Amino acid sequence: MSTAADKSSPLPVFANAEILVVGGAGFVGSNLVRALLTANPARVRVVDNLLSAERKNLPDDPRVEFIEASITDDSVLAGLNDDLDYVFHLATYHGNQSSIADPLADHANNTLTTLKLFDRIARFVRLKKVVYASAGCTVAEKTADLAKPTTEDAPVGLYHDSPYQVSKLIGEFYGNYYFGRYKMPFVKARFQNVYGPGEILGAGRWRGTPETVWRNVTPTFVWRSLAHEALPLENAGQATRDFIFVEDIVEGLMRCAAFGDAGGVYNLASGAETTIAELAELINRLTGNPTPPDIKPARDWDRSIRRVGATDKAREKLGFIARTKIEDGLARTIAWTRASAGMIEAAMAKHADKVQAPRVSTKK
Repeated sequence: MSTAADKSSPLPVFANAEILVVGGAGFVGSNLVRALLTANPARVRVVDNLLSAERKNLPDDPRVEFIEASITDDSVLAGLNDDLDYVFHLATYHGNQSSIADPLADHANNTLTTLKLFDRIARFVRLKKVVYASAGCTVAEKTADLAKPTTEDAPVGLYHDSPYQVSKLIGEFYGNYYFGRYKMPFVKARFQNVYGPGEILGAGRWRGTPETVWRNVTPTFVWRSLAHEALPLENAGQATRDFIFVEDIVEGLMRCAAFGDAGGVYNLASGAETTIAELAELINRLTGNPTPPDIKPARDWDRSIRRVGATDKAREKLGFIARTKIEDGLARTIAWTRASAGMIEAAMAKHADKVQAPRVSTKK
């Protein structure tokens, strides 16, 4: 087992490694690919069907091999051989609202992807670690009261708010099965609310709801704030989330691969609880948006009003600490959004017949 002294950086383990990133063209995946390349791997294979991603998110690097397909494709699976050192499984059907609109599509792109991938690689001998992107919302207590930090061993309920949450849990169960049956070196990384550069509004194909464009709260608020629009606050923004910057989540994923125990589970969290109203106020201040928020009714499907992830286990076992303060992370996200406005507008324009999005000012 690694000692604390061994955990100053996860990067050395990836030198000359063969790595597979499923969902590697997405927001988190493309940031992970860039970070892995700094470790000088032999090759990073990316499998992504671009359902909620853009090809241009991937770096132009000869060590990156891109396969545009779903990991459920039998020919893609047949092309995976026992020459992989690390697998990161980040593919998903993005996100809660889209899964509610189309549970079958969620199953095809969230559950079946996981089962078929794990069944293919479970018996590989060379594999050092398989890291699965799970979701902290699946185990967080459904409460509007004071939120206790959700620990990795928190009880898992039988009732959930969306097919997305159900499928993320099923992925954990399948990984646990293949770990127990075949000793597949499986590690679960439970995400909190990730934000940062690289999340493209409107990325990929239409997935049945306006959330195809308005993907997550942070990029949505940043874009609307740059356009000097009113930020929509459901239930007056009383809900809380644990926001973690994408560079921190990427380091957490690499630490799961380098230092995580096979069969283990780790929260990748900041440990800081922020209300949506506080998030809106910060973003409006950083962008100079003078328009007051627009108060909306609460979401009828979301019972997880307050939540925050416990950080002790990941810090002690992985040496992981989310170091980016939310104001610093938001400032970097806003700067990236301004610089990437043309690319983001092009992605949103694909869905212009269904969702009208404002143009933003790129001036500070």
